[in-house]
Amino acid sequence: MSDSRSASDAPQPAAPHPGASVRHTRAKGEPRFPDGPKADPAGSHFERRIRSFQPRRSRVTAGQADALQRLWPLWGLDIDGQRVIDLGELFGNDHPVVLEIGFGMGEATAQMAAADPHTGILAVDVHTPGQGNLLGLAERDGLSNVRVANGDAIILLREMLAPDSLAGLRVYFPDPWPKKRHHKRRLIQPEFLTLAATRLAPGAVLHCATDWEPYAEQMLEVLTAHPDFENTVPGGGFAPRPAHRPLTRFEGQGLDKGHVVNDLLFRRVQHRVPSLDQHQEQPPTG
Repeated sequence: MSDSRSASDAPQPAAPHPGASVRHTRAKGEPRFPDGPKADPAGSHFERRIRSFQPRRSRVTAGQADALQRLWPLWGLDIDGQRVIDLGELFGNDHPVVLEIGFGMGEATAQMAAADPHTGILAVDVHTPGQGNLLGLAERDGLSNVRVANGDAIILLREMLAPDSLAGLRVYFPDPWPKKRHHKRRLIQPEFLTLAATRLAPGAVLHCATDWEPYAEQMLEVLTAHPDFENTVPGGGFAPRPAHRPLTRFEGQGLDKGHVVNDLLFRRVQHRVPSLDQHQEQPPTG
């Protein structure tokens, strides 16, 4: 017997749950998110360097994909290295802007943005699910002071930010690269600090945090030795976790396992630093 039901009567596929993972078969060359972040925004315009990050491949939920498609044109930025950003224009105001390198899933970033609405946060990461998650959190909580940047933080600092334009820099729980042969991949190195100092306004604070104690010791050593930074802790050493840095889920899990979390807060000193063009070596990316 033939089925007399019309096409409209046939069962329709259920809409994906906002938390469900998205699988999409793309044609060759088709971008993952046509209106979202590019896979390689800087392309081959810049030299290849030892990178301090590794892109993590994980599934994007339906909610994250929706946020990327809808909100990226409004609040997203691909790091292509082709222009200098006007931060006032990017955020639509003249508020101070802090750069955050590596924000994971964005929960802590959203909390800090909500607690300090008069400071812009330019948050950089290469993790697509995290980018979508942070955009979704910003929309949900009405956070107009968050912008999400996709790509190489070194290219952003070196090519796209003006000197003295940042009110602060946050590097929370960067990859510790624990094996000795990989230590050269760690982000906090003298060359990176020299670059960062040119983009931080005098008096701006570089705030690092890590739960890997050997990396914390290296951070303290290189920051203490760098002429463009001074420790905000009288007498030197690590700082107590400041109230503005939320306790993240990842950090809480580490503390439960007995990890020691160290914060470092160093201020960009007042003297002028040499032009970046005078420095021959380039830092690893972040």
